[in-house]
Order: sequence, then C-alpha cells, then structure tokens
Amino acid sequence: MSRRPPRIRDTRYGSYLHPRWWPTWLGIGLMWLLARLPLRLQWWLGTAVGELAYRLIPRRRHIAEVNIRLCFPELPPDQQQRLVRRAFHSNGIGIMELGLAWFRDPDAFTPVTTVHGLEHVEKALAGGKGVLALGGHYSSLDLCGTLVTRYVKADVMQRDHNNALLNAVMTSARQRNYEVALDSKDLRGLLRRLRENRLIWYASDQDYGRKGIVFAPFFGVPAASITATSRIVERSGCAVVPFSHFRREDQPGYDIYFHPPLTGFPSGDDLADATTVNRVIENEVRRHPEQYLWMHRRFKTRPSREEPGFY
Repeated sequence: MSRRPPRIRDTRYGSYLHPRWWPTWLGIGLMWLLARLPLRLQWWLGTAVGELAYRLIPRRRHIAEVNIRLCFPELPPDQQQRLVRRAFHSNGIGIMELGLAWFRDPDAFTPVTTVHGLEHVEKALAGGKGVLALGGHYSSLDLCGTLVTRYVKADVMQRDHNNALLNAVMTSARQRNYEVALDSKDLRGLLRRLRENRLIWYASDQDYGRKGIVFAPFFGVPAASITATSRIVERSGCAVVPFSHFRREDQPGYDIYFHPPLTGFPSGDDLADATTVNRVIENEVRRHPEQYLWMHRRFKTRPSREEPGFY
C-alpha cells in the first residue's frame, strides 16, 4: 500500500483573495445560488447541463460509448446510445447536487430519502473493528454520501481537487458533515480511523494504473482492479459493507442501500477478492446503469502493454 503523505490542504478562505481566484469564486457563488432552487428544478437544470455535455464534449461521450458497448453488448446500438445520453443527463444532475451537498442543510432532503439495510451497518460496527462502506462512483455520490451522515456517523476518503479553492470549499463542506475527510492516499489515516471503529466510505472502481492490481472481470471485461482493499481488511479486521445510492425515477427523492457484510473476505487470493468487489459494484450498477460514471476510462490499462487500447 502507498505511504505517500496526504497533500497539505488550506481551507482558510482568506488565502484565496487574489484576483486569480475570482473566476472560481464566481462559479462557487453561482453554485450557491442554484442550490436554493427546488429539487425538481435542480433535476431539470441538471438534465440540461448533461445534454449540453453530451453534445459539446465528444471525447467524454466517446469514452462512455466505448464503456457501455463493452459492458452491455446485449443491447442494440440504439439502446446503447440512449443509455449513454441518459448517463450524461444523470451526471449533469450530479453536478447540480454538488451545490446541494456543499451549501444546503442535508436535513432538508431526509423527508425524501429512504435508507435500506441500516441494520447491517449497526451489526458490523458492533464488531468493534470499523466498517468499509464499499461504494462506487454513482452520480448521486456527493449528496447521498452527505445524507448518510444523518443516519450514522461516517468518514469519507476523497481525491483532492486540483483547484485549491474548490478543494477548500469541498473539504470544508464535507468536514461539516463527515467527521473526517481523508486523502485518498492516506492509508495510515484510514487504518487509524478503522481502529477507532469508524464507518468509512471507500471506492475502488476506477483504473489507477498498473501498480498493485490484478485484472478481474467487470461486466465480463478484464479491468485493472486494486488489491489494496484486501490489504486494508487483512490489517484492520474491518467489515466490508456494500453501499449504493440512487435517485428515484418516479419523483424527486433518493434511496440509499446497505447490504450484508462480505463473508470470507479477504480469501487470500487477490484475484478472487477483486472479482468479488467488482461483482458487488456491477450488481449495484445494474439497478440504474444510467446513474454510473461511465465517462471514466475504466478499461484504460490492459493486461498486455502491446494490446491496443479500447479508447
């Protein structure tokens, strides 16, 4: 596991008064204003943002098209393309929900939120060794992750944003709801929090390159899959509880799901463990495939360096 220390975060807004930060402040102010709109209107605007991205960002559209063609070969081409478009719409809504997660009181959304399987978290925490909430990059991630904190105390692992001011706003918002926002590379901090019997959101469903991986199937396609999850559980003895969250289709609202902890994990076989993790995430993605982050090059790293890439 990597021992790179987390980057230093400066969350003091007074550090960002220089004119070079003014465009970022303007964008943040717009997010703050839009976050005051009703949820139904937020979803409508998010769909429009997603439609613009679908039309104006061909590179990301191509990545999503390749991913969906690989993962849903059984769908006719027109249905694959419809799913790509719906995925852009869903991720556009997710962009709008950033403002809700960062600038609104989560209690405003608990009346339209249902948490399923919270008893699995409570039982796992009774073991006293912490819980990894094994999530994925669903488009409702920021808002639903924040909503979880209204039902159970939790920490989160995050990849810090390259824009220091946006990172300060994001980190400050998350630290108001989560007790700790850990750097995604701060595995020492993660293990320490698990020893304190914390629930920690954790995702391993992206392509991080060739270091510390095996190639395990994801939707039947060999995908670079990190083995760190097994190492974390080996060292901490924590439980691994699958976790997902989706927008409702019939009316504005959210469903959050916790499932029974994985059993026999880790097994001592990195490939088998990575296959288990990928299968868990795949099963959840299939509930609402349009709500997954298909714009990420999930199959970028191939088993052979000589193998032509998909993208």
